Amino acid sequence: MLDKARARVERFGLSNVEAVEVGDAEALTYPDASFDVVVAQYVVSAVPHPTRALDEFARVCRPGGEIIVTTRVSTDKGVRGAIEKKLMPVTSRLGFRTDFPFSLYTDWIATRDDVSLAEQRPIPPFDHFSLVRIAKHAPMHQPTKGLA
Repeated sequence: MLDKARARVERFGLSNVEAVEVGDAEALTYPDASFDVVVAQYVVSAVPHPTRALDEFARVCRPGGEIIVTTRVSTDKGVRGAIEKKLMPVTSRLGFRTDFPFSLYTDWIATRDDVSLAEQRPIPPFDHFSLVRIAKHAPMHQPTKGLA
């Protein structure tokens, strides 16, 4: 996949792409506030510790930026919920979860004072996946400077 991505960068002359690299979503090598936007497509539900990855995305995203995630969101209702529960043993061995509730995101956001949910919407045609936009802002508890 990396070779294909590099070839595409060259073929289309994508001068805005500085590098195509292998990385660990739970331990990114970039400095704090390196990116205006962090995009994670189908990553969060596949890593061992999703909130660590979200922490890293927030760390490398600058205040005023966004974290954009496309993700699988499970349901506990109806036929789809029953199918997801039945498939969990198989999908776990394949490296992703079917029991991935949206509350993972809202619970994570609730622990932080520098992010907020900007948008969550299902992705057509089957609404099996969701687009999640998380706004990054300056922490609310900024240190105050003393008066001289």
